[in-house]
Amino acid sequence: MVSLGIAVVSMAKPSFPRAEQHLPSDLSAATSPGSASSSRRDLVFVVNPQGANGRTGREWKKLLPYLRSRLGSDCNICESLTSGPSHAIDITREAILEGADAVVAVGGDGTLHEVVNGFFWGGKPVTKHDSKVPHTTALGLIPLGTGSDFARTFGWTNNPVDAIERIVKGSRSRIDVGVITKEGGDLHYFINVADIHLSAKAGYHASKYKRFGNLCYVIGALQAFFGHHNHDLKIRVNDGEWELNPQVTALCIGNAQFFGGGMRITPNAHPSSGNFEVVILQDFKWYDFVLKLHKLYNGTHLSVNNVLSRSAFSIEVEEVVGSSNSIYVQSDGEFLGFLPRKFSILPGVISMIC
Repeated sequence: MVSLGIAVVSMAKPSFPRAEQHLPSDLSAATSPGSASSSRRDLVFVVNPQGANGRTGREWKKLLPYLRSRLGSDCNICESLTSGPSHAIDITREAILEGADAVVAVGGDGTLHEVVNGFFWGGKPVTKHDSKVPHTTALGLIPLGTGSDFARTFGWTNNPVDAIERIVKGSRSRIDVGVITKEGGDLHYFINVADIHLSAKAGYHASKYKRFGNLCYVIGALQAFFGHHNHDLKIRVNDGEWELNPQVTALCIGNAQFFGGGMRITPNAHPSSGNFEVVILQDFKWYDFVLKLHKLYNGTHLSVNNVLSRSAFSIEVEEVVGSSNSIYVQSDGEFLGFLPRKFSILPGVISMIC
């Protein structure tokens, strides 16, 4: 069993929908006595007990008995509770190094974001210690957080029973991950949406009001509008020529479709496409958001004149000379600092339970 130095309960097994692997819905049929595959599999559940104002921890406690009843006869359920920022990264790396069959993020987009970053170390995917046989640790998700925006792209709700049934079903698919680089800085990975300027500033402020649930996004947006100015930005797509984009309000780089508590900002993005969808909002005023907010939520804003969309496998973004040097950058709702940054896609780099 994986030893993580936190609370360990016995039992469990992973799953995820799309194409790579299909396991029998009756997990006992997946192994036979005496076969090489008969050993129990380790599933590591990474739980942020403070997520969603403590609701994640409470729901997880109620969920454990059902989880054991569905998965416990064939797997080791390893429960790992996070104690602070970046702890989920460390838990995930240790689990992969020790050969876990899957690491399952239990919570919202913040927990998922940290778990995804734990799949990488020193610019490379983490692999099992001294592995002579190829081994892939899968990524799983039980969405229980405030936003759970990544799950929306797949049509998943915050229903933990449905999530466990996906794990029982046992389908896996390769998905893309974005990597963010800055000269002289550490690499940072994201699975959902990275964004720049107003939306990132709104996310930065929203993170301080998570106790208000989804209302935090409204509060964050209102606070971000104060003192906001659109800025000219330079972008370079797919290592091509630099282009000037005037009066940018927000620039969003989607590996998936939703952010900000259900806003379908990059409606054509999908984590298995091999490309980002890049959406640029130009010269938006406060009243544009009031009049067009419904379009941003239902994904029909691409028809608006001052909204641009394009597909890209990499994009670099910088301020033009003489700008403020304070253009916010975030990914999966996590504040990363300021421009410049380069965003590149890593196609099919993670196997996910769908």
